Amino acid sequence: MAEQLNSVGIDVGTSTTQLIFSRLTVENRATAYSVPDMQISGREVIYRSPISFTPLLSETRLDAPGIREIVAREYRNAGVRPADIATGAIIITGETARKENARAVLEELKTFAGEFVVATAGPDLESVLAAKGAGAEAYARQTGKPILHMDIGGGTSNLALIEGGKITQTGCLNVGGRLIRTGNGAITYVSPVLRSLCALRAGMPVELTALENVVQQLVHALESAAGRNALPVPESLLTNRLISLPPGQIIPSFSGGVADLIDHSPADDFAYGDIGVLLGRAIRKSALCAGQYLLGRETIRATVIGAGCHSTQLSGSTVFARNVAFPLQNLPVICLTEQEQNAPAAALHRRIHVLRQRWETGPAAIFLPGLLSPSYDALLDLAQRLAKILPELPAPRVIVTGTDMAKALGQALATQVTGPLLCLDGLSLPEESFLDVAAPVSGGVAYPVVIKSLVLQ
Repeated sequence: MAEQLNSVGIDVGTSTTQLIFSRLTVENRATAYSVPDMQISGREVIYRSPISFTPLLSETRLDAPGIREIVAREYRNAGVRPADIATGAIIITGETARKENARAVLEELKTFAGEFVVATAGPDLESVLAAKGAGAEAYARQTGKPILHMDIGGGTSNLALIEGGKITQTGCLNVGGRLIRTGNGAITYVSPVLRSLCALRAGMPVELTALENVVQQLVHALESAAGRNALPVPESLLTNRLISLPPGQIIPSFSGGVADLIDHSPADDFAYGDIGVLLGRAIRKSALCAGQYLLGRETIRATVIGAGCHSTQLSGSTVFARNVAFPLQNLPVICLTEQEQNAPAAALHRRIHVLRQRWETGPAAIFLPGLLSPSYDALLDLAQRLAKILPELPAPRVIVTGTDMAKALGQALATQVTGPLLCLDGLSLPEESFLDVAAPVSGGVAYPVVIKSLVLQ
């Protein structure tokens, strides 16, 4: 029998703030005589908010009450209560993630938006959500073609390489349409990331040639990221990393506010009070669009669609939980290799402590590759080795495995470790990631989870 969950996506971006509400359908794909196989089988957007400009108090501070009012208004307009929301994501993206009070805004919205809504920001997760929300991942899966998706917003361009229908790498550039803002014939703002690349400053008169020179440098950076020229990307335009491109032809794909201006741009060069129109036109004339290219099924809404519809996954169905208070949020992930997982107890103990030192002193999730079709003795041995260190970690103790073994492992651990304990499986957790886990669905056989690459830049 299918079960439905309500999800919210809230995107506070450099230029705009928007929400969507969606309905996720959860179904058991297994037969009546098999272990349950819970999957998200459907995603339906049930409300899209109007697009609002992100309110600012200054160039360095977000207007938290103003943002909160936008969110509260759209909840009212959609007829949705925070208590109706089971999962979703709040993301602060682009240059807004660098504002002085970005974390305070996240906390305020997290409290408002429901019991289990992920408060997060960062280029890796945003790249994934934009590629999913734009439909680029689905297109790559249907056609088998490699895609480099670029979500070009106000402050950053999030990159996602899609190979074999899966997102394999992410990256980000400080390239966006609102890095320079204009008004009344003058420049009103120049992002710090451009100050080593040009002499433009707030207060200077608008000169089209000077602005086009800056825009061309931004386009060259995008071309370099896509392997369309050999120019080095200026250090100030690197948010985190570039993508290592595989050989062969890769199709560029675009979303974000600037994507709407690639094929169709207004006659007014500064229709939006920034360089977005100039950037969109320059991309259209660049090597990025010299051959086949794609515009996202969703453009300006790609990230928020991804946050509301695609941020949630389900754990495996053979899980173990004891006395755990949900939701669990922002658990840092301690990733072990297969060799480390199979190491003697003392070496495993030392390795977990070393990795633990990267994070604060609260609860964490230990990720193990897992054992393939383990014997009882192998499972018991792993549980005994883990039991030597788990009591030293803050509760709840959370173990996640890549293979289907969480219930058996949890039962073995439960006889040796006291206190709240959670074992999940069927997930792959990357290094430097964080995990959120919601209360179980479908009669307790699956748990909605969100895997995040960064909490804040």
